[in-house]
Amino acid sequence: MTDYIQQFFERVGTGEIEIYNEFSLQHELGIFLRSRIADAKIRFERHVTSFSFVRSQFVKAEIDISVISSAGRPRAAIELKFPRAGQFPEQMFKACQDIVFLEQLVLAGFERGYFIMAADDHLFHRGSRLDGIYRFFRGETPISGQIFGPTGDTTREITMRGHYHVQWRDAARSLRYFVISVDTQTMPKGAFDFYTVPQKMVDASRLCRFHHVL
Repeated sequence: MTDYIQQFFERVGTGEIEIYNEFSLQHELGIFLRSRIADAKIRFERHVTSFSFVRSQFVKAEIDISVISSAGRPRAAIELKFPRAGQFPEQMFKACQDIVFLEQLVLAGFERGYFIMAADDHLFHRGSRLDGIYRFFRGETPISGQIFGPTGDTTREITMRGHYHVQWRDAARSLRYFVISVDTQTMPKGAFDFYTVPQKMVDASRLCRFHHVL
């Protein structure tokens, strides 16, 4: 899957594909993946309950892009951010929320999760402030642990199970992006002890295993 994502942004760089906001990124990437992954269905904005998950166990309700096997098994979840109106610390916090959401989806039954952030405002990846939430996106500190909302209600809190390094890549002109991959290997041993996997998903996993490398 990471190879497909890289190929997608290479085409963005050449001008073959145009993205100008988060909506265009979501749909252009979905169309691109649909043309590359023949044995899977690409779905937009699927609600977690459509996979027999319990809504209250997730920080969000809808998945930006779902990759589902022909047999109906959830293979990959993709969350996207393409901020267009500044709000740097708040958008960074929302990005962290998306990664937590992907961790929850993987623990619930998805094989893998991918978070993609694209930005054409340099203040998302460099600037004078390297403290607080900025250190994850402008510095070399991995995103991990307890993270608090940087603005407004600063009691907002999320907890990241894994450790994820942000590595920005050039796409086109001022546009840069990074990809974070989430699977059971990125989270510490025992992560499943704190999460109740729906019994339907447990039973299905015993009956079927997929060996596609996404």
